[in-house]
Amino acid sequence: MLLLRLLTFGFGLLLCAVADNISVPNVDITFHKSPKPFEIHVDRHFIEDTRQRVANARAPLFIGARGDGPSTEIFSTVRDFWVNEYNWTATEESINQKLEQFTTIVEPVIDNASYLVPLHFVHHRSHRNDAIPLLFIHGWPGSFLEVSNIIGNLTNPPNASLPAFHVVAPSIPGFGFSPTPQKPGFGPVETSHAFNELMCQLGYSKYVIQGGDFGGVILRYQAHLFPKHVVSALSNFWIIQPEVNDIRMLAEGLATPDEVAYINILETYINQASGYRLIQSTEPLTLAFSITDSPLGNAMWMYALMSKVIDPAIMVWTPEEIITWSMMYYIQGPYGSMRFYKEVLSEGGLAALDFGTLPLVEVPVAISQFPYDISFRMPLEWAKRGGNVLRRTVNTHGGHFAAYEVPGLLLNDIWSWFGDREVSGTKVFRL
Repeated sequence: MLLLRLLTFGFGLLLCAVADNISVPNVDITFHKSPKPFEIHVDRHFIEDTRQRVANARAPLFIGARGDGPSTEIFSTVRDFWVNEYNWTATEESINQKLEQFTTIVEPVIDNASYLVPLHFVHHRSHRNDAIPLLFIHGWPGSFLEVSNIIGNLTNPPNASLPAFHVVAPSIPGFGFSPTPQKPGFGPVETSHAFNELMCQLGYSKYVIQGGDFGGVILRYQAHLFPKHVVSALSNFWIIQPEVNDIRMLAEGLATPDEVAYINILETYINQASGYRLIQSTEPLTLAFSITDSPLGNAMWMYALMSKVIDPAIMVWTPEEIITWSMMYYIQGPYGSMRFYKEVLSEGGLAALDFGTLPLVEVPVAISQFPYDISFRMPLEWAKRGGNVLRRTVNTHGGHFAAYEVPGLLLNDIWSWFGDREVSGTKVFRL
């Protein structure tokens, strides 16, 4: 334990030493100890080099096997669109116009060691004087872009009966435009410290959290560690690993329909669709050598999961979306974001192929479930094993990227939960 604390302290000292020179590769960006406005401006030589790499990308020899990964058709479609039609300048301008972005440095103290953590984040304030501060946390292979389709309605709801929010959507360190930590040891625990400091720096001493994927993991650490700051949370990725007795009940035919469905979904994911997770939580650098060098390879790596976890009745990924989402990783390089899986494993959130044990959450929690996500139909009683879960909403459409894919459904869940001021605790925000 002493060695761990010394290593942690060393990491903090390292960040102190380089704080004045913190940067993100290929981006014009600076970080200060207070929030500063930021717009995305990526080096144009890098953008052209990326396009040339895509143009010269070598395809694997396809043998027609289904389920091995993205098809030859999607590979060719994305490649041709990227080379001939994709306009990064227009994409960059669109993001800058739609989202108010900032950079800052926060200084959490963890185990008596001071960290300097540079962060990129979106921050939209509502005009309503009763607005609730909301921290939106993304995951992999998503980014801060996931908040795009809900942020307008969150800050300015369509009618006054619905709660309004001040929305903060940071990039996890190593994702998007938050620099990758320069030493191992920065996982969901450290991220939760950094995000709590960010909210306090912005003047939000109390706030609520909404998150999916890693956002659903980080919010459980953050709510557990900072119950005086986190009032309540809504998760669309609340995972509970089935216990031995749950599996026995299934084998004996005594499980409920929800329990059967949830176990089957989880087991299918673990056994057939989680290879990416195993690599990223064990040898992320081995993979990073190849996809850091290949923008199209990085896009296909991400798309392999993206394609499985959306509701095909709702949306199909366009080539432009695939490329833009992959660029949120490729610009600074994907290694840091992939390695976050290794840190989650180290801190107990994952356990080999299974999900691990996350901290008990004592503040009020609601969970939203969508049919193309692995948390779908998990029983409320099982959810309560992870904390003070008071509400479960089972949606009929949508998948893993609910905020982006089915914004209306997630908005309704957010408004309903945090609008119940007594149960969710948001009455503390009344003026």
